[in-house]
Amino acid sequence: MEEFEFIGPNDKPSLLAISNPEALEAVKLALVAMGYKAHVVDSHPMFETRYNQVAYQIVIIEENFGGGSVLDNASLRYVQELPMAQRRSVVFFLIGPTFESLNTMQAFCQSVHCVLNFGELGMLTEVVQKTIAENDMFLRTYRDVQKRLYEKGA
Repeated sequence: MEEFEFIGPNDKPSLLAISNPEALEAVKLALVAMGYKAHVVDSHPMFETRYNQVAYQIVIIEENFGGGSVLDNASLRYVQELPMAQRRSVVFFLIGPTFESLNTMQAFCQSVHCVLNFGELGMLTEVVQKTIAENDMFLRTYRDVQKRLYEKGA
């Protein structure tokens, strides 16, 4: 039975799908220091279940999560196939040894916001803050229009 954790309105939940123990610990420490609650999954089915239960702000997936390659990563494939309405409020990160950190083309090819190499996990805090700020700036107009339409209809 999974342990249930209450998520309050002021909490910042994050979902971690990372098999590498050293990387997992580094990511958890960085996110907790930034005020995020870190939920860790250890399988692809558990990832899908948890993703659908909580409105996560950040999702970090390891390219080799579950023991396969990035091509076999069912959690990453699940995220890639989600409709935009289910992806828009989440910032997705992909970490692994084959990525060039902050390479926008690699991120685009994997349908995530940011890629980060394992060797540069020490700068995860700065990368997360930068990526979230860029995503917020990109979606600002969309969110403003949504807010105005909601206020007009209410």
